[in-house]
Amino acid sequence: MIVSTENKMENLTKIESITHELLREIGEDPEREGLVRTPHRVAKAWRFVAKGYEQNLKDVLNDAIFEDKCSEMVVVRDIEFFSLCEHHLLPFFGKAHVAYIPRGKVIGLSKIPRILEMYSRRLQIQERITHQVAEALSELLNPAGVAVVLEGRHLCMQMRGVEKQNSFATTSAMLGEFHDEAETRAEFLSIINMRNL
Repeated sequence: MIVSTENKMENLTKIESITHELLREIGEDPEREGLVRTPHRVAKAWRFVAKGYEQNLKDVLNDAIFEDKCSEMVVVRDIEFFSLCEHHLLPFFGKAHVAYIPRGKVIGLSKIPRILEMYSRRLQIQERITHQVAEALSELLNPAGVAVVLEGRHLCMQMRGVEKQNSFATTSAMLGEFHDEAETRAEFLSIINMRNL
């Protein structure tokens, strides 16, 4: 979905107004020096953290799928991601590890983090992002298999609720050979657990 410049400006103005009211409702003075520009800054920040709503796979890929005879596992690991929990509007973030086994098509390596970014820059849950990335690669490439693992820290758990600061959530999606073949899955898990060079 492409949003016009006029609609973007209108949305920013609305978010500024909502933020101004929120500051008042939590007991702050939105007119005090430190907060006067906060509604504007918050509106601009929301435009950035929610930019995934304005993106689609076609534009993100920019024709970076190529015919190739490669049939060995391709892994991109330790991809940083940032998102917002749809339940509390608080951040969660961490690292993603993505693999696929080509079957006649490969994707530009930089496009894998871009696909992850597109899905994570929306109100989300970690489980959904994991499956969206896996399903997108499966649909785009028709590979022999796709594996996606996300490891995330959730501020909705760390700064409120149970307040467990050292907890991580791990989610995975295994499609094709990664799901069906224990040896293939084990190879992927071994690779993503390797120490950095």
